[in-house]
Amino acid sequence: MTTAAAGSPRTYQVRTYGCQMNVHDSERISGLLEQAGYVRAAEADEQPDVVVFNTCAVRENADNRLYGNLGHLRPVKDRHPGMQIAVGGCLAQKDRGEIVRKAPWVDVVFGTHNIGSLPVLLERARHNTAAEVEILESLDVFPSTLPTRRESTYAGWVSISVGCNNTCTFCIVPSLRGKEKDRRPGDVLSEVRALVDEGVLEVTLLGQNVNSYGVEFGDRYAFGKLLRACGDIDGLERVRFTSPHPKDFTDDVIAAMAETPNVCHSLHMPLQSGSDDVLRAMRRSYRSEKYLGIIEKVRAAMPDAAITTDIIVGFPGETDADFEKTLDVVRAARFSSAFTFQYSKRPGTPAATMDGQLPKQVVQERYERLIATVEEITWAENRKLVGETVEVLVAVGEGRKDERTGRMSGRARDGRLVHFDAGSFAGQIRPGDIVHTTVTYAAPHHLNADGEPLSHRRTRAGDAAEAGRAPRTPGVLLGLPTIGAPAAVPASTGGCAAH
Repeated sequence: MTTAAAGSPRTYQVRTYGCQMNVHDSERISGLLEQAGYVRAAEADEQPDVVVFNTCAVRENADNRLYGNLGHLRPVKDRHPGMQIAVGGCLAQKDRGEIVRKAPWVDVVFGTHNIGSLPVLLERARHNTAAEVEILESLDVFPSTLPTRRESTYAGWVSISVGCNNTCTFCIVPSLRGKEKDRRPGDVLSEVRALVDEGVLEVTLLGQNVNSYGVEFGDRYAFGKLLRACGDIDGLERVRFTSPHPKDFTDDVIAAMAETPNVCHSLHMPLQSGSDDVLRAMRRSYRSEKYLGIIEKVRAAMPDAAITTDIIVGFPGETDADFEKTLDVVRAARFSSAFTFQYSKRPGTPAATMDGQLPKQVVQERYERLIATVEEITWAENRKLVGETVEVLVAVGEGRKDERTGRMSGRARDGRLVHFDAGSFAGQIRPGDIVHTTVTYAAPHHLNADGEPLSHRRTRAGDAAEAGRAPRTPGVLLGLPTIGAPAAVPASTGGCAAH
């Protein structure tokens, strides 16, 4: 017996936790399920036929959150025989069969390396009326070759690598995602072109460490070449990437950013700590002087660059002096935004067993001081943009601020969030369209543009959003294998970035 009515397709829901890579993977999970005949459940549907949890093992209390959600679903499943629950992602890779032991009502557990197996595992579990647990130790098919149901008509994630070769003591990702595997540049560019053909305007190149791209095929300049090659793709208006590692950041990448017109002048580069002693304990193979040197070079090449970061407060052994050094780097770097985290133990990481674990109240006090310092700086940096004209890619994910007044939101080229008045264009602007407007007010986390927009450009992405078309991409853009020797990256004509 199934929950779907006789003859009707089974419905699914994907719940995503964690990083951008998980968002990327969830779009592939949705694409696979729809290719297999499932349909996405309505948001109000409290009993879809299949619920997939794409989990994170990095965020605090990730396991408690998962098992709490699984517990809430148990009575729902008991009332609806045939409902299936699947758990994938990093926590599934880590906990494996433990998930079924703790939550025996789970039907499928799959890892980070075998997303493509999910439809088969669901069918097998349904046929055998028994849980299926399949965890592979290495990647066999690159996730980006799988069919995709994207969440956006105007922006797309393009994974250029998976896994990580670093050994940061606070991070469990390398043991769950494996060593770095790089896609061939030709495959990456083919996927980007396919997205642009569908109307996508903005692409984010994604990897655990994007600027080490090419390590597998011996080209340390491959990432800069890839950025320049994206500049040759007609119709691609914005290119972003996340996240680079300071130890691998090379001058050719800065040049590629500055000289390729569609590469946005925004950089997310994790700092983690401003103390060299803490960086050493974290096994972050750079020091604060090198970090600030990269920022200085970026700003020399692109004075308008918006630089964001990640910072961990309260790492084991962090002293008051260490924390003050972090504040010093924050003041020197002038970040436009920072993702700040209180350190907490992650089982399986070296840091979890280090001496010098700090009391919660000490970490909390430092965290609050860091937040206050960051917001003081980000507000000051945002105020510099009052009176400036910004190009805004209208975004549905940021939300319409006020249906009555037509106030909308989107992202500037540098990544800042902009809330703007639609003015006389109210009712005409769609997600995916481009608006030019003038900043009238700055807050620590966003900009406001309260006057009439200077211009509005309709786009194919906006047409698709208006029509309610779900963006889908078929799998296997180039033939397998997708991991291995590189295809050639075409030379870029370059040019001077004018934005």
